[in-house]
Formats: sequence, C-alpha cells, structure tokens
Amino acid sequence: MQVLKFGGTSVGKPERMKAVAEIITRNDEPKIVVLSALSGTTNALVSIGEALAKDKKEAASEQIAALKAHYEVFIEALLASDEKRSEALAIIKEHFEFFSITLKISFNEALNRDILAQGELMSTKLFTLYLQEAGINAALLPALDFMRTNEEGEPDLERISADITEKLKHFENVPLLITQGFICKNHRGEIDNLQRGGSDYTASLIGAAINASEIQIWTDIDGMHNNDPRVVDKTFPIAELSFDEAAELAYFGAKILHPASIWPAQKYSIPVKLLNTMQPEAKGTVISKSTNSDDVKALAAKDGIIAIKVKSSRMLLAYGFLRKIFEIFEKYKTPIDMITTSEVAVSVTIDEAEHLEKIVSELSQFGQVEVDNGQTIICVVGNFVAERKGIVNKIFEALEEVPIRMISYGGSRHNISLLTDSANKEHSLRRLNEHLFGL
Repeated sequence: MQVLKFGGTSVGKPERMKAVAEIITRNDEPKIVVLSALSGTTNALVSIGEALAKDKKEAASEQIAALKAHYEVFIEALLASDEKRSEALAIIKEHFEFFSITLKISFNEALNRDILAQGELMSTKLFTLYLQEAGINAALLPALDFMRTNEEGEPDLERISADITEKLKHFENVPLLITQGFICKNHRGEIDNLQRGGSDYTASLIGAAINASEIQIWTDIDGMHNNDPRVVDKTFPIAELSFDEAAELAYFGAKILHPASIWPAQKYSIPVKLLNTMQPEAKGTVISKSTNSDDVKALAAKDGIIAIKVKSSRMLLAYGFLRKIFEIFEKYKTPIDMITTSEVAVSVTIDEAEHLEKIVSELSQFGQVEVDNGQTIICVVGNFVAERKGIVNKIFEALEEVPIRMISYGGSRHNISLLTDSANKEHSLRRLNEHLFGL
C-alpha cells in the first residue's frame, strides 16, 4: 500500500483537485491519500481564531462569511450533479454552523484547535464526494480515529499503528482511502494538530504505521532543489538523497518538506518521493536509506536565527560548565541549532525568541552575554561532504567577502553550517551556487 500526500496548493482549486484524482488512479495499488486544507484556508482559520481571541466577533463573523462563500463557489465548480452538490453544501453548512457557535461562546486554546481542524475535515469530505461522483471506489478514513499524540505532544506511533490497522480491516475492498493531514487527538482525547506543515508528518507516520511500500509527497515543485529557487535563478532538482541528507535540508530551511517527517520513514526504511502535481511525469526526488553520490547535494538557509555568546574566562574550563549552560536552554524548552566553543567563550544559536529574555538573564550568572538577532544559518549538505578534499576551500572562496559569525564543521558527516547576518543570505547562496555547482 502506498501513502500519497497532497498539499494545499495541490487541492486549492477545483481543477487541481480533479488532477489529484487522476494521479491517484494511475495504477491499481491500494493507497491512503492524505490531504491538507484548501490553500488559504488555514491562514483564514488562524485569522478567525485571532479575531475571536481578541473578542472581535464582528471581524470574525465577516471572515467566516467570506470563507463560506469561497467554499460554495468551489463546490459549484468541483461537482457536476445536483445530488452531490447538495451533499457537499450540507457538509459545509454543518461546519459553518460550528463556526457560528464559536461566535457565541468563550474562546480558549482547545476551541482554537477545533477551528484549525476544520480545513482538513472539509477538504477531505469534498474530495471523497468528487471521487464517488466520478465512480471511483473511495472512502473517508478519519484521521481523528487513529492519529494520536502522547503527553509530550509527540506522535504515539505504536498506538497509531494499532488503531489504523484495526480501522483498515473495515475497508478491505476499498482501494482508495482519504484522510486528513495535520490534525490528531492528544492524550486527553481533544482535537489537536501536528503544527504547520504537519500533513507531511501525517503521511510519514501513516507510512511507518502500515509499513507502506513508499510515501509520496506531492507539492507544486518538482522535487527538492539544490538551492532556494526563490533566491537563486539557476537551480535543479536533486534525483536522490539519503534520509540523513534530507533531514538536514528540511531542518535548515528547505521548505518542500516538513523537518519532522523524515524519521518515521527512516525508522522503517520506507522510500519517500517528492513529486510535482503540476508536472506529474517529472521524476522528482527519491529519499532512501543511502545514495551513491559522494558529492555536495544542496544548500539551504534558515532565517530568524539568534546567536548567543557567553564569555567567561573564569568559568568556561570548569567541570560541568557546558552542562549548566545547556540546562538553561532545556529548562525553557528552547532547541539549539549550532554551537562553537573556545577557551573563553561558548556561542550557540536558537530560532525561538519566546524565552530569550529569561535565558539571557540566567546565562548572565556565568559571564558576559552577547545577543545577535537577525542571523541566518547557511547549510551545505551532501554525502560525507565534510571529508571531501577541498570542499572547505571552495566554501570560503565563495564567501571571502561575507562576514561569518560561526562555523559548524565535523559535527555531522552530511553538513557544514555557517552563520551570517541575514542581509548576506541571498548573496551567499548565489556565490555558493556558482562555486559548488558551477551555475
């Protein structure tokens, strides 16, 4: 069985949703199809939640009405028969009755999560209706029946596997099952989610839970590119990546893939294909256990980075000093991206500023603390890239005029990371593209 995920742009218009139907029926292998909300819907739902949180009921009401009108137009273009249109409108009416209720009750975070779940619930129901109208044997497999997170908010893969296996017994003669990405239930049984981009994560978790033959992530770009095509003109799709290489790229800024979505597939060595709904015949990118190339594969950049330096000639060499530093970040659940040390200082980077003031305050007990905002991590990824003779020289030749704040080299066999001011990002990516790929 295959698992295919389609993002919001892939189902954002009726003609795109119809194209998805063609893709998933190209062969007879059973499939679980994971859908995101229609493009723009999640942003609209976030705005509605924000308006309700500020008690701006009138603004929320106007946004709800606009969203409902959008879905009514969508249904008219998607479905051909009066019968299915009536069914679809009844579905939408039910969901928007829920939105009407939100205008009359107190807002809280649990309600907000319910609001955010509506996009995926509506898109999957409409798509299933379209397939059935087209005479395709398909059924809805509600993600809320099997997708679970534990007390730490992490997916409970063992329970997911047990629950979905049980659910699949009821659909033995249905080759196409449609389910929701992003949404789940938490350990308290409340509707929750896997955060933005979580539909990729859903697909990978389902693939791992059922030991799928492969996982396909369909977007609007033909695979993962060697550089950011929004910044650099000359880029190309990468044919193959290892799980480790893909994880590095996803974490450090490659937008095509959710960073968390690698590990479930990697755990069970399930190949992941990144494909383009706009060009379904394009080969895209295959992510698997290993690749044959010992070369630089790609570049990625992660913005919104904060660099923190602690200078302390008195404390740095003391036993347990680094442990105490790390414990402060652990206390505030703030991950560290990069770290470098010297005899008198330790520098780290973070990408979450929520607890920055408290972290800096506690670090100050160990020495002088310096904070640099507006930084970017530029990541060079490949297979054993750090062992290639001359690769570091090429990087520094490309960036000879770029001030480098930090360098992480040797921590991973797949990654060389450099920190610079965000103003230098675009120039750095273009220069590295020229020196490392000759483009």
